[in-house]
Amino acid sequence: MGSFSLWHWLILLILVIVPLIFIFRKPPAGPNRFGGPPDAMGFGQAISSYFRKYVDFTGRASRSEFWFSTLFVVLVSVALYAVDRTEVSNRIWSLATLLPSIAMATRRFHDINRSGWHQLLGLLFPIGTIAVLVWYCRAPAADHSRTSVFA
Repeated sequence: MGSFSLWHWLILLILVIVPLIFIFRKPPAGPNRFGGPPDAMGFGQAISSYFRKYVDFTGRASRSEFWFSTLFVVLVSVALYAVDRTEVSNRIWSLATLLPSIAMATRRFHDINRSGWHQLLGLLFPIGTIAVLVWYCRAPAADHSRTSVFA
């Protein structure tokens, strides 16, 4: 077992330190630059919005819209797997919902005043997956247009 070489340090830098720069960077101050606040949705409304905004990467998505849509996609995927063990229908479903899922996640990031490109942190870096999950659960960025008792 040799010492920690320059290549090891470079890999550590790329996989841990670089993503941390993006993770700990604060979103821009001020009003949300991606539009007005989204409405909270029920299960049916969220699924309707999910397919209606199939590749719409603009605007914002509420937490309820994001999580109900994600729940629907996962439930259908599980049901398809239970029906067809060859996974052919499951792969078709995954391909059909790939773009709307990316669009929904982008709109969810817009709701916390972050760019949709932050999704790449979860795909490219192990530590980024944790940050992305935390951001999916985060409350929306405060709008200065609304009055608040704590303002």
